[in-house]
Amino acid sequence: MSTEKIELPVRRVTNGPMHHFFGYYDKHPWDATGRYVLAMEVDFIDRPPTADDAAGIGMIDMETGEWKQLAETRAWCWQQSTMLQWLETAPDRLIIFNDCRESQFVSVILDVHSGEERVLPRPVYAASRDGRQAVSLNFARVDRLRPGYGYKGVLDPGINHDHPDDDGIWWIDLDTGDNRLIISLQQIVEFEHNETMPGTQHRFNHLQFNTDDSRFLMLHRWRPTPRKEYTRLLTANPDGSDLCLVSDHDMISHFDWEDESHILAWATRFDRGNYFYLFGDHGGDIEIVGKDVMTADGHCSYSPDRQWILNDTYPDAEESKRALYLYRPEENLRADIGRFYSPPEITGEFRCDLHPRWNRDGTQICFDSVHEGDRQMYRIDVSEIVG
Repeated sequence: MSTEKIELPVRRVTNGPMHHFFGYYDKHPWDATGRYVLAMEVDFIDRPPTADDAAGIGMIDMETGEWKQLAETRAWCWQQSTMLQWLETAPDRLIIFNDCRESQFVSVILDVHSGEERVLPRPVYAASRDGRQAVSLNFARVDRLRPGYGYKGVLDPGINHDHPDDDGIWWIDLDTGDNRLIISLQQIVEFEHNETMPGTQHRFNHLQFNTDDSRFLMLHRWRPTPRKEYTRLLTANPDGSDLCLVSDHDMISHFDWEDESHILAWATRFDRGNYFYLFGDHGGDIEIVGKDVMTADGHCSYSPDRQWILNDTYPDAEESKRALYLYRPEENLRADIGRFYSPPEITGEFRCDLHPRWNRDGTQICFDSVHEGDRQMYRIDVSEIVG
């Protein structure tokens, strides 16, 4: 085991007086050229958004620092923004994000240079890595059952149903907008059913395609009591077939695909405890990753070459600081590259997790932070470590 602290310059990507952030940790803010970085813009940071709060969508020119306003949305949250990302069919010009239009959540594909847009009938949760398909879920249900991760403004039609058979995960063709329900909440409750499930409302959250788009993963969650929540990690083909239960030992948190058939996830295993584990999609050995150095939950993601894991932590008890680090599994090497103050009053639904993200060639990372008093995006060149 080896842990190093490495001082690297931290540079602001965005500036006030408006607040800026990107959102979750599993997407690229950089376009294919590396010149433009996507961001969200708002004028407050101290409360959850309402259905009337519009957030600006824009991009920063990394050569000039100029902000270009592209659109706005009323379907967003602090933790995952509006699922804003470059669309990989044309990652030098097309983006996709969610919005609320005519009292329905939709997704919008926008050409950032021409302004031409195309509206799809469902919001996107996770787009495939080739940009051709996506999976979606009920953001109103997520908002009701786990505030901070869904959107305001649309009523959940299944509010009185624990696990409706007409709600769940939808598949979307991003070229045509065609979509269909592929896994229902009723189906998922019946699959490997256990005694903790009856009498409680169920939901899906956190979907992600694997590295070759042949499978996707999902978290199935339910809360029998206000203080106890259960999570299962499952995978399936994009059409919903070949459903597989990967882990059901009480808790699964953040994750990333190592390759097309292995998943890194912070999880509970009753026989070993809480660690980052490497799971096989269809079973097999379960390995602990970074047992002595990755000792707490965080937003983990593999570098483009799959050789490094980028991760963060929640605020420590002594200084209320979040750590940012890189980990190389092959050498069991952890490189700490920063600790950032997190004001205790910026908490709950509107907390500011670092949510670190890689650029496309794995030489830079960017993250959201409030350590300087406002909410902004920052970047660090990590090429001297990963190179």
